[in-house]
Amino acid sequence: MLFDMDGTLVDSEKLWDVALQELAAVYGGTLSAEARQAIIGTAMADSMRIVHADLGQPGRDPQASADWISARILDLFRTGLRWRPGALALLRAVRAAGIPTALVTSSGRSLVEVALETLGRDSFDAVVCGDEVGEAKPHPEPYLTAAKLLGVPIERCVAIEDSPTGVASALAAGAAVLAVPAEVPLPPTDGVHQLESLTGADLELLAALLNR
Repeated sequence: MLFDMDGTLVDSEKLWDVALQELAAVYGGTLSAEARQAIIGTAMADSMRIVHADLGQPGRDPQASADWISARILDLFRTGLRWRPGALALLRAVRAAGIPTALVTSSGRSLVEVALETLGRDSFDAVVCGDEVGEAKPHPEPYLTAAKLLGVPIERCVAIEDSPTGVASALAAGAAVLAVPAEVPLPPTDGVHQLESLTGADLELLAALLNR
């Protein structure tokens, strides 16, 4: 099992909303809804470039903005991280069944370490962070890396995602994909099974996705 984090397991996108709008205000502007949607699921450097372009300030240093966001979001994660509906129950069922499980996220390691205080460090056999791969989502590398770390062929893995970027990454890697849209609607896509929430997901469904 391969789980995305932001928007899939935890309702963290709203915390990113807060941090991104605060950064935009620091720079004297307001982040547009279109730019916010484009950021979902992207690596930090790409996110900061989207912010800068949206504010009409493309010359700003992406690393400086990333450092500001990272510090702010760490504070928010420590106090405001909440599970998405059905996510905890499904993760517990997967672990109880002894299924190899990885967390595959675009977030950086420092942020993930804080999130694991909520998610549980023993919930995953492997963790793949956005700053620990050569290519971030939508490239297939994050999911291929996770499958390799688990020692499971990617074709025998189910990836659970909430964003177009994450879905594209998992599909390109060759995983079966369960999509649970959070902040951004997902169009119907071949090879992707959609649910409104993980409340309706169970081990029987995951097995069926692998046997399609």
